[in-house]
Order: sequence, then C-alpha cells, then structure tokens
Amino acid sequence: MGGKTTAYSGGQKSGELNLGFTPADSRETVLANRETFIRDLTEGRATLPAFVTLKQMHSSIIHVVGKADAGEEAVLTGDGMLTGEAGVLLGIQTADCIPVLVADKKQRAVAAFHAGWRGTLKRIVENGIGRMRLEFGSKPEDLSAAIGPGIGQCCYAVGEEVRDAFHSQFAYAQDLFREVYNADPIKEKYPMLFLTARAPGHSNLGPNLHLDLVEANRRQLLDAGLREEHIFVLGDCTSCHVDRYFSYRAEHGFTGRMLSVIGVRDRSLS
Repeated sequence: MGGKTTAYSGGQKSGELNLGFTPADSRETVLANRETFIRDLTEGRATLPAFVTLKQMHSSIIHVVGKADAGEEAVLTGDGMLTGEAGVLLGIQTADCIPVLVADKKQRAVAAFHAGWRGTLKRIVENGIGRMRLEFGSKPEDLSAAIGPGIGQCCYAVGEEVRDAFHSQFAYAQDLFREVYNADPIKEKYPMLFLTARAPGHSNLGPNLHLDLVEANRRQLLDAGLREEHIFVLGDCTSCHVDRYFSYRAEHGFTGRMLSVIGVRDRSLS
C-alpha cells in the first residue's frame, strides 16, 4: 500500500507499492516507490543509504557486498547477501518466497536471504550463517533473525518430488509437510463423475501436499546455532492477504514485488 503503481490495483484509487522491476510497471514508478520506501525506513534522513539488490535465481549463492555493489539495477546474481559496511541497505525481493534477515549487533554485520523451496532445499540460510561466522567472526548465539511474510503452509501446495527432495536432505522433513484435502462441493455431490480407471495408488485424486517454508527456514536457523528466542516470525501468509501483500501464486503471476531490507546504520550521517 501507499505507492504510485496502478498496474495491479484493479482500478483502485490508491496506488500500490511495487518495489520490483516488473514488465507491467514502469521503471520510473518503481524507482519512485523505492525512494518513498527507503526514505520512510530511514526516517527522512537527508542522505539515503546505498541500496543493494540481487538478480535472484533460487540458488544458494551468497555475496559479501558493499557500497560498490549498489545501484538502481542489480549487478550480482544470487540469493543471499552479507555486509559489515555501514550505510548499506540489503534488499530481498519476494512475492511468496520467504525473506530471512539476520543481524549481528556485536559485530555490526547483517545478512539477507531469499528462500524459496529450492533455496531452502540448498540450505541457503544455514550456509549463510556459516558465512557470517567466517567473514565477520559472528557467534550464532549473538545473532537475531526475522522471517518475513511469505506463502504459508495453508496455501503452498507442492508435488511429491518436492517432498522426496526434502526427505533426502533433512531428518525433520516429515514435520514440514501436511496432507490437505480441498473441499469440493461438486465432487461431494456427484462422486461418480470423478471416478478414475487408473490402478490403485496411481490416481491424481486425493490430498494435496502442503509445505511449511517458514518452519523449514526457522529450523535451519536453529541448526545453525541461533537461540529460539532470537528468531522472530511474522507469520502472515501472502497468498491469504493479497490486500496487504503481493502473491505470485494467488494472483497467477500478475503481481508486484515487495522488499525486505536490513542494514547497518551509518552513525556519521545526519
């Protein structure tokens, strides 16, 4: 809410705060939205921080970045960023995937990760904490993490191949999946219309598998050594709340992008 974008608002009087360079929105509008967002975030400071984003690709690639990597367009390709440089703001774009932000107040270092199911499977968050230990000397018990809005288990249906992949990587995979039967009044009233001639076990009828990406990334933070009380989960499902968030699934791909950001305050700036 509160931006200049009208491409996705369906004739609403108020614009939307699309923060990603999407085909349906103009570059000028997105840049204006980003400036509004960053100025509000920095409480109207005269000097804006250097802003760094990535060309996200559902990978486990993590970069250490600084002011030299800032710009209107992303220069680096990957899905994780670290910085210990003050005055640098890291931005992760999402529209259902899970944004994870991590802060080390003792070492004055921060990290931001984009965790869809592929990145989560590749342990991008867990590996990212390891990189913070290597690059900044961070101790996991000193870290705080925030898991932002993303698609919830209530709405995130996936295929059997995703469950199989998670079971091959995580001992706790069974805790991340739930079988959900979607109510269908037509099927309930006319069950004979939906009979299948396939052999038992090969029918496409039955429950859907739903993945809990938030819990998957919370478990990675715990496995990396963070204290449970230092992990903050917003819990909002983007697919359930399209009045508040952009959701790629709920809006069938025609949607904007949000930003989850973190940085180290530059104390020298006014």
